[in-house]
Amino acid sequence: MDNIANIEEKRRYQRVESKVPLQYRNLRKSGEASKGALSRNIGEGGLSFKSSEFISLACRLVVEITLPTSPKPIKAISKVAWIRKTPSNEQYELGNQFLEMTKEDRTHIVNFINNVLNIER
Repeated sequence: MDNIANIEEKRRYQRVESKVPLQYRNLRKSGEASKGALSRNIGEGGLSFKSSEFISLACRLVVEITLPTSPKPIKAISKVAWIRKTPSNEQYELGNQFLEMTKEDRTHIVNFINNVLNIER
């Protein structure tokens, strides 16, 4: 748990708690079907979500995020920065760092975060 706290302190970008739908799959397994999840939090630099399967550290994922403020899904390549088993031991929580995405998609994420922060005030 301390390692995750340290990672969260080292983040360059702020994250907001938000459950947005997403699809993900292993970048190296192009024939594999995408799996669905809900984010735990999201920021310009990455997101976290839960998965029923173990995904190894540094694994590259193709992620498609459905933001309510974006006209189309956000597409990104991410890498698993950390992983931990949830207390129930039935799922894993994954922290993902965005590696590649278009400027337009990054702007949609920033706008979404700003929108959430304005609502919370």
